Amino acid sequence: MMKMRDKMVITDWALEDRPREKMLLKGIRSLSNAELIAILIGSGNRRETAVELSQRILNNMGNSLNRLGKVSVQDLTGQFEGIGEAKAISIIAALELGRRRKSEDVLTRRKITCSRDVYDLMYASMVDLPQEEFWIVLLNVANTVLDTIRISQGGTAATLVDVKLVLKPAILQQASSIMLCHNHPSNNTTPSQADYDLTAKIVSAASFLDIRVLDHLIICESGYYSFADEGRL
Repeated sequence: MMKMRDKMVITDWALEDRPREKMLLKGIRSLSNAELIAILIGSGNRRETAVELSQRILNNMGNSLNRLGKVSVQDLTGQFEGIGEAKAISIIAALELGRRRKSEDVLTRRKITCSRDVYDLMYASMVDLPQEEFWIVLLNVANTVLDTIRISQGGTAATLVDVKLVLKPAILQQASSIMLCHNHPSNNTTPSQADYDLTAKIVSAASFLDIRVLDHLIICESGYYSFADEGRL
């Protein structure tokens, strides 16, 4: 009989309970989040199976894949025995693929009719970022999305935005209008005075080029602030 202190390794499990075999037998949707991560990392440590280690990682993140998607390689390697650089990179890369897949799904609905459409379009690209980023959405005369472009990346509280760099891609792609977007890593949707000033500056410059600025969204995980909806544009 196995002593309580001995660790049962995955190869001791019944075939249908091993993550890879379970996937083949029952399909990918039968696996828990911990089992999916266990497939990515392949092995655990001296005290834990890959599944047990994966579950502990999730527990540490409040069982939130969104929170796990925000961590760095150093966060994972520094906190969890058995997670080296290669395994940490595998986890982060898999979550990034999931984010990009979600973004692609949204891009199939390319018609913008309201601020919520822009939020849904940009959510996957912007909510998990540890730093502020400023993006623009280029639209044609029918409000169909031509492109989404990151203009700048800054720190946790601000990012510098060059108005010339905002308008250049709009000119090159002959956009009729643009939507401005930036995130607040603090999850506070309230605009700062700098946000108001920047918006006014871009609107003024764009008007000389006959390019309309339809909205400016502050995007957070819990929601968004629309300058147009609030009558501040």
